[in-house]
Amino acid sequence: MLGVCYYPEHWPESLWAEDAREMVELGLRYVRIGEFAWSRLESAPGVFHFEWLDRAIDTLAQAGLSVIMCTPTATPPKWLIDLYPDILPVDIKTGTVRGFGSRRHYDFSSENYRREAMRISQVVAKRYGTHPAICGWQTDNEIACHDTAHSGSQNAKIAFQRWCKQFYGTIDKLNQAWGNVFWSMEYQSFEQIELPILAVTETSPSHQLAYRRFSSDQVVKFHDEMVDVIRAHAPNQFVTHNFIPMHDTQTDNFALAKKLDFVSYDNYPLGRTDLFFGDAPVAQFKKYMRTGHPDFSSYAFDQSRGISNSSFWVMEQQPGPVNWARHNPRPEKGMVRLWSWQAFAHGAEAVCYFRWRQVPFAQEQMHAGIKRNDNSRAAAYAEIAQVRDELKLIADLAEQPVQAKVAIVMTTENQWVTEIERQGDSFNQHKVEFGWYSALRQLGLAVDFVSPEHDLSPYQLIVAPCMPIVSQSFVDRCKASSALLVFGPRSGAKTSELTLVPNLGPGLLQQLIGVKVLSTETIRPDCYEELKLATKSGNSYQSTQWREELELSANTRVIASYHDKTPAVARDGRTLYVATLSCNSFLVDLFADLANELQLPILRLDESLRSVQRGNLHFVFNYSAKVQQVVAPQHADFLIGGSTIQPYDLAVLRLR
Repeated sequence: MLGVCYYPEHWPESLWAEDAREMVELGLRYVRIGEFAWSRLESAPGVFHFEWLDRAIDTLAQAGLSVIMCTPTATPPKWLIDLYPDILPVDIKTGTVRGFGSRRHYDFSSENYRREAMRISQVVAKRYGTHPAICGWQTDNEIACHDTAHSGSQNAKIAFQRWCKQFYGTIDKLNQAWGNVFWSMEYQSFEQIELPILAVTETSPSHQLAYRRFSSDQVVKFHDEMVDVIRAHAPNQFVTHNFIPMHDTQTDNFALAKKLDFVSYDNYPLGRTDLFFGDAPVAQFKKYMRTGHPDFSSYAFDQSRGISNSSFWVMEQQPGPVNWARHNPRPEKGMVRLWSWQAFAHGAEAVCYFRWRQVPFAQEQMHAGIKRNDNSRAAAYAEIAQVRDELKLIADLAEQPVQAKVAIVMTTENQWVTEIERQGDSFNQHKVEFGWYSALRQLGLAVDFVSPEHDLSPYQLIVAPCMPIVSQSFVDRCKASSALLVFGPRSGAKTSELTLVPNLGPGLLQQLIGVKVLSTETIRPDCYEELKLATKSGNSYQSTQWREELELSANTRVIASYHDKTPAVARDGRTLYVATLSCNSFLVDLFADLANELQLPILRLDESLRSVQRGNLHFVFNYSAKVQQVVAPQHADFLIGGSTIQPYDLAVLRLR
């Protein structure tokens, strides 16, 4: 259930055996190695050095550890770059070559790199594919992070032209789809097509969307081939990949995960909170500065479970301060344990910590490990030991599924469309989606994330916070579902080519609800106006940032109104359309009303408490600095903790 990331090439061989012994003592079972070791494995073309890695694996195995082997493709060595300079990508914001000297310095459209990456993957897979100590494989590392899915290279341009020809068939169809008659942008051949970068002002949104689809396809194609190479030589070992948060990706993660046995996720709550919520008011941000937002890790865990379509792993868990965020606070005492249990509560099968020992050199020397660089034990060590002991109390944890009756429909295209056509600078699709998710979690509701192609039948409440492009097949699935459906602003407003739908928004969703969007306005966040929910006559909420003017059919009723009494939320049968962004309290009250209507049990807790159920296990997490009291459900026994939960602590109950 527990593991660690280890880099034997960073340490004297004399430390390996003692490290392995201590890992086992700490309760760690899995060790991930090798993801950045290409230069040590192959010092020159065809000159391999596997003896040190063989000894490292044997040392770990003799201690009783299982090894997760990685393909070392995230860091092509200098000799390879010198041999094939076109491996380096071109920055799409500046047009300059992104140089050697860090990581992820490769272009997915470089045929030279694709060939070399598959070659080294095959060499490693052949050597270790049947090794008894290897339990599984991780492909590459955090693929496409650091904005590396996109490249402005000549290779990317030629590959994009080929992709366009295959996708559109004729140049006339492409010109029509992109609206190239505008600004005299028409092409006469596919060979004329430029990448939508480095122009005087904005390029065609349809062109940009096609480029993002192409770039995602390039990543998936590269990754799928790597998975095939591993499986050819390691048929009895699992294959996974360590994903980054969905809001940082430039790739269709459902497609990227399709060939994997399960998804892994790299969980850094403090660094990510600083980047994701860094513009929040200080009073709101500071209370979660050393804990992460109560819903941020679970947001990623539930997304990972949805993409995986099963359980997932945490391949990297933050154990202390990191080095890469704008600010890097230390976790409150108890948070490494809490984050670990939160991952298990949301369906994780394993949690692996990054890293075993803080490295004293190079780019990550300020990134904490389980041990300090002088080999003393860091604060996280004791917390992991506590998790080790507590896991023994719940032997059947892996057999307990997360069962959600609420689903959020998620696509990477939602993100792409809203990044390409912002319309309002304060509109951020992932923050909108997170806000809806957080409101549901504040009610204690378990949430699945699903793609538009997913089976909707298990769910009673299905929400799409922002879904600009809607397909007819998805609408048909909604029609076949018996769930309540809630769509947020912008939903259904665009065609598949990112043009306005001919029948006004919400486009195809008008088959589900009788509304039309007549106009759209975006306003500053601090210029919010009143929003009234019909069921809460005395309550006043905020309409902010994005507001749509609605026309309703005769059968559609008003659920909430703007300050001028015009409709802001409408309902037709079992479909609701929310035409504005709003405050948290509005979403919580709206979803509470819908949950009560569906007889879904809700649990309103303090703002810093969260609860989740996995099978017959009930978890409660305290993200606050104060002692919290919880009332145990009837017929429940405490396995960990009790009804009084200390700051940054948790309780686990078994329901009888």
